[in-house]
Amino acid sequence: MKNIFAVILFILFITIIIPIGVMQSCDIIIGNKDIIDDLDDLEDLDENMIISLYDTKTQVVFEIPLEEYIMGVVAAEMPAQFDLEALKAQAVAARTFALYRINKYSDGHPSHPDAALCNGIHCQAWLSKESLEKAHDKNWMLEYWPKIQKSVLSTKGEILTYEGKLIEPLFHSVSGGITEDSEEYFASKMEYLRSVPSPYEEGAPRLHGKIELSIDSFINKLENKYPNIHLTPDNIKDKIILVNKSNSGRIKEVKIDNETVSGRDLRELFNLNSTNFKIYVLTDKNEIQIETVGFGHGVGMSQWGANGMGKKGYTYTDILKHYYTGIKLEQMY
Repeated sequence: MKNIFAVILFILFITIIIPIGVMQSCDIIIGNKDIIDDLDDLEDLDENMIISLYDTKTQVVFEIPLEEYIMGVVAAEMPAQFDLEALKAQAVAARTFALYRINKYSDGHPSHPDAALCNGIHCQAWLSKESLEKAHDKNWMLEYWPKIQKSVLSTKGEILTYEGKLIEPLFHSVSGGITEDSEEYFASKMEYLRSVPSPYEEGAPRLHGKIELSIDSFINKLENKYPNIHLTPDNIKDKIILVNKSNSGRIKEVKIDNETVSGRDLRELFNLNSTNFKIYVLTDKNEIQIETVGFGHGVGMSQWGANGMGKKGYTYTDILKHYYTGIKLEQMY
């Protein structure tokens, strides 16, 4: 009799109590910062997890399965012609970034309070399958959409952690040969975002860039932004002095007249491809030339570097462990 009673209790436990506990855990994880941030609790996430996404064009929030969302991110953030291993690395990074954002902005992002994520580059670029069909011909969809699906489904549920916590897996287009330490561009030092070599970036269209503008235009932009600066075509060569660079060779600070300006601020002011730049003053042509190496902030994974690694035979795991120092790949489901 006792054995029968024990069997009944066990059946009730596995058919009723456990499912209720899992559903409650899934609900809590989406809205609770501490729980989703703790790897030990990620095992309760449903592999059919639904997320909320804010559409920046329609200004409407809609729901979408996480893995379907990741397909749209990979399609928007990385060329589908890239090596499959690079696309897989992008899928894992995108999935981790999504969960990191959901955790960080569990009550909604300040720019879109009804959802932690949006479909613009403010969070991660995302394109629906329908928009991809409109943007590309039938042959593109037949060749590349299955490849994008494979990159996501073959890595389904995989995420990146550092010391048991979700990481913020930043990425950029092309580093120019070496990535940047996080604190050199952003405010925080993250141990998994360390400067590493990125040797396989050949063929990147924005590996090298250059802008040209008149000396007067250059001066006007600077003086409008920094009223204490006083430059003329005659003194400009002597008034621009490099203060220091980061270990990766990117510009940290430049002294312009009596103002010290960060490389990041100059990048934003002149819409430069990166903070790895050189300024040339050509007084005989009344021209300023600024040459850049790389495209993006340079922190985290270089997408073109990932593609190069994939072509060299490295796996997506190799790629991720190269660009994100000391991380682990974990299964969230």
